[in-house]
Amino acid sequence: MKRFAPALLSASLLFANALAAQGPQRPHIVGVSHIAIYAHDYEKSRAFYGQFLGFQEPYSLQNADGTPSMTFFKINDRQVIELFPERQPGTDRLNHISLETDDIEALRVYLASKGVKVPSQPHRARIGNLSFDITDPEGHTVEMVQYMPDGKTMLAKGKFMSDNAISNRMTHVGIVVTHLDPEYKFYTEILGFKETWRGSKSGTVLSWVNLKVPDGDDYIEFMLYKDAPGPTERGGAHHLCLQVPDVAAAVAKLKAKPYYSQYGRPIEIHLGTNRKRQANLFDPDGTRTELMEPGTIDGKPTPPSTAPPPQ
Repeated sequence: MKRFAPALLSASLLFANALAAQGPQRPHIVGVSHIAIYAHDYEKSRAFYGQFLGFQEPYSLQNADGTPSMTFFKINDRQVIELFPERQPGTDRLNHISLETDDIEALRVYLASKGVKVPSQPHRARIGNLSFDITDPEGHTVEMVQYMPDGKTMLAKGKFMSDNAISNRMTHVGIVVTHLDPEYKFYTEILGFKETWRGSKSGTVLSWVNLKVPDGDDYIEFMLYKDAPGPTERGGAHHLCLQVPDVAAAVAKLKAKPYYSQYGRPIEIHLGTNRKRQANLFDPDGTRTELMEPGTIDGKPTPPSTAPPPQ
């Protein structure tokens, strides 16, 4: 036994040194927390997400002068849509996207070790959660958030849910990407996302890449462009996707609502390139909400595209 002790000690030291060389480990990133959107006409957009999509507002925030600062539309106990009054007309409607982690400080330290610019510490948001913002290579603001036991998110658990809501799960958010390689490396090599599918509208040029969070089932959809659309034309790309079991039934439910008479757009059901039934809705500023069934029409996976990205 004595002969083996030095060897065991040496092996333990090597293992410890190897762990130290790896640096801080990434904590869990468990899902998409929310998408935050600007509204030109705040009350009209509130009506779209509240009256039409049927989501309740568990809490809202005001500025010091009493004007609206933002409101939250609850999809489920861990996901919301955040709505902000616009800061400047004619600009991008996307404020930010947000990812949930189970250890905000460990994530901050980990990202710093990878060269990502982070603040000196997480901050406590007005609704009581801990968070900080980073910027991805494409310039999108990505908020990292940890839900705290005494924050409004967890205090509202099990509340503010309604059968009137069109969905109870946001499967993904979509963002414009014009330089696939650095964006892909950031989300996969640093954040740990895994590619699940890629598709092409034309069959000759890649249109979408789907990357799933490392510790959950939600994903981010890269909407690929050679050149980014103009700021006021990104609503179809910067989008959220709500899962529904039956798109036709969901559309019928929407058409039966009083709000539908003022919606003013056709709602068309179509089969996506991914072979899932879908329908698109647009808020007053043109930001798209995609309704999509969870499975393909025959239950079989759709093969990924091999087309190159836009050049």
